[in-house]
Amino acid sequence: MDGGKFLVQLLKIVCGFIFALIASGLFLAWGFFQAAHPGEDPVAFATMVGTGLVGASVVGGAALVPAAVLITVAELARLRGVIFHVAAGGGVAFLLWTLGSAAEVEGIRPGSSVALAAGFLAGFVYWLVAGRTSGAWLGNSKPDLSGAD
Repeated sequence: MDGGKFLVQLLKIVCGFIFALIASGLFLAWGFFQAAHPGEDPVAFATMVGTGLVGASVVGGAALVPAAVLITVAELARLRGVIFHVAAGGGVAFLLWTLGSAAEVEGIRPGSSVALAAGFLAGFVYWLVAGRTSGAWLGNSKPDLSGAD
C-alpha cells in the first residue's frame, strides 16, 4: 500500500463524489426548468443553476451512505469498469427514488426514468474523476513468482 497514492485517491474520491452530485443536480434542475440559453433568459438560467446546486446538496445528503459503501467496495475490489460505476449510480438513484410511502403509487413511481438517468450521469462523472483508478493505491497484491527482480 502506497500512502501517497492513497491520499491522492482519497482526494479524487471526494472530488468525484462532489462533481457527480453537481452533475445530477444540474441534470434534474435542467429537466425541471428547461432553461434556454443564458443570453435569452439569464434569470431562468441562474435559477436553474442555483436550484441544481441546492438539489445536489440534498441528493448528496441522501446518497452519502449508500455511495460510500459502493465506493469502498469498488476500491477494495479494484472495480474500474465504467459499467459498474454507471450501474452503481443508477442503483443508488433508484433506491433513493423508491424510498417513501408505498401507498402513494402502485408499481414504478412516475419520474423513475429521470431519476435513473441522473444516477447514471452521476456514476459516469464519478468514474471519469475517480473510478478509473479504483484500488490503484493498493499496489501489486500478486507476488512475482518469476524470480526476476
